Amino acid sequence: MSSAQSRLNQVTSHLSASEADLPPNKGKILAKSPDDVVVTCALRTPLTKGGKGGFKDTAAADLLVGAFKALLDRSKIDPNLVEDISVGSVLAPGGGATEFRAAALAAGFPVSVGVKSLNRQCSSGLQACVEIANAIKSGMIDIGIGAGVESMSSQYGPGAVTEFSELLESHKEAANCKVPMGVLSEAMAKEKKISRSSQDAFAASSYQKAIAAQKAGLFDEEIAPLEVQWTDPKTDETKTIKVSRDDGVREVTAESLGKIRPAFAKDGSIHAGNASQISDGAAAVLLMRRSTAEKLGQKILGKYVSASVVGVPPLLMGIGPWKAIPVALEKAGITTDDVDIYEVNEAFASQCLFCVNELNIPIEKVNPKGGAIAFGHPLGCTGARQVSTLLFELRRKKQQIGVTSMCVGTGMGMAAVWVAE
Repeated sequence: MSSAQSRLNQVTSHLSASEADLPPNKGKILAKSPDDVVVTCALRTPLTKGGKGGFKDTAAADLLVGAFKALLDRSKIDPNLVEDISVGSVLAPGGGATEFRAAALAAGFPVSVGVKSLNRQCSSGLQACVEIANAIKSGMIDIGIGAGVESMSSQYGPGAVTEFSELLESHKEAANCKVPMGVLSEAMAKEKKISRSSQDAFAASSYQKAIAAQKAGLFDEEIAPLEVQWTDPKTDETKTIKVSRDDGVREVTAESLGKIRPAFAKDGSIHAGNASQISDGAAAVLLMRRSTAEKLGQKILGKYVSASVVGVPPLLMGIGPWKAIPVALEKAGITTDDVDIYEVNEAFASQCLFCVNELNIPIEKVNPKGGAIAFGHPLGCTGARQVSTLLFELRRKKQQIGVTSMCVGTGMGMAAVWVAE
């Protein structure tokens, strides 16, 4: 038995009774209180292919300006009432703190609005939303924005990983934090016997759901089109284009995916077609106390209920949602069966399948409009993006309870429970 397999067995054996059999309390989280933290506007830019898509020449901060302007326009909120903005981003130099503050000012927020950046890898956008929600709960602020952004076109690559010191390299678990995620997911797929055919079928389904949703206009409510400068790689001509849809969505079948070469091992199962796309995009979520929303006449899309963040062994980072989701559900007082939709980030088909299978989630409840395999995973953006995707889909289906979750590089998982109105 490999060391990674042994660790996985140790972790999976620790699923507690409370995680496996949560007490029903659905009615409580559906009840409305003046102190609820509610979402009154949630949107995202289109997600475009890194290095060649519609946003390949657009800086992350400029994408954020577009998302902020759209949020102000759609919500009609007075920007002077917004007290704090939290932005998740993974690759931006310096965490993006300087340019994100500048982006808020350029979008029309007054100098009185605070701005910060944060980085919890792939859960950065969700962490930003949760931190704003917690600030509202604590009474620190009444109105804030949780956002996420990433330009993987300009900032993704070897330079995004810092060299470890001898001190870190000499500690086994610490050194595991820098093992590439594709390599980790490949090992997990082999050890848990997640076949390539099942991964390709899952990935093909993601594409097929996304293209059906795109054709039916199901993303239109959540997407804020942007006009940007774009340089044609064939002619070197720079022109203004309007980007209004995710450009990574395409017609795909399990059979066509089966022809793609493995990326991380000659006999491997993970490849570009069953892993998340490298993408650019931004998302923003306006949060406030329910009493404040009602006073201002803000239309309520849904409310934030609970969140969790958990650590797992770095070599098993992909199991993060499997560990984080039960904790978030326990905090909300509900069971897996009470949830109508799960937005689980598709970092890799292998890890998403593992988590869904281990939690016994019906596959029809998972990513009903497709996921990151089909339309992309701009690292810092995804956690905030999932909020709009989830809330609009819950409302469309006249359902109420949803979960957003993702695995997190270096060995973590994060999840949050939301209720649509």
